[in-house]
Amino acid sequence: MTLSPELLLQAYRSGIFPMSESRTDPDIFWVDPQRRGIFPLDRFHVSRSLGRKLRRGTYSATVDAEFEAVIDACAARSETWINAEIRALYVTLFARGEAHSLEIWQDGQLVGGVYGVTFGTAFCGESMFSHQRDGSKLALTWLVDHLRRTGFTLFDTQFLTPHLASLGAVEISRAAYHALLKKALENTADFAGTPVATSGHDVWQRMTQTS
Repeated sequence: MTLSPELLLQAYRSGIFPMSESRTDPDIFWVDPQRRGIFPLDRFHVSRSLGRKLRRGTYSATVDAEFEAVIDACAARSETWINAEIRALYVTLFARGEAHSLEIWQDGQLVGGVYGVTFGTAFCGESMFSHQRDGSKLALTWLVDHLRRTGFTLFDTQFLTPHLASLGAVEISRAAYHALLKKALENTADFAGTPVATSGHDVWQRMTQTS
């Protein structure tokens, strides 16, 4: 299957997303889960250990600094749904300003990250990675803070995993997801227009005030 970026965005706006069976499988199929994972942006859970890492001040975050490095790190595992065509599509969306990444750094090294597709006030998270313990958790925490500050209303995680549930993600019905999606399409948010929080301590403070 050969997809265009326009068709891919239309699919997201309709509530479906693409996957492949593996990195070497050229076929792509559409997914429309009966149960959908989302992060309620006002209920993200920061554990004590994660809070200590945020307050320690040894980590920093960037937005859209290393998109291709993030997607490649997400695909660098024994099983992945990111094949060559899917990678190329998201790189194209990134170049168009319709996909974004958030990177976590320590001592100049990329230790975690997440990327996804944006439209309206929806952020559809695609994948994340850790090169260090809690790297993906730090990325998600910084991301939720950024989504709150930039006017997003929907953080779609596609599926619910125990890892995501431990941070506050929940599972909702397809109908409930489509209702949230419809509302998210009524407004706009600017992911890249606001600088990401420079301090993990600031992120932690905002999280503890609103969680």
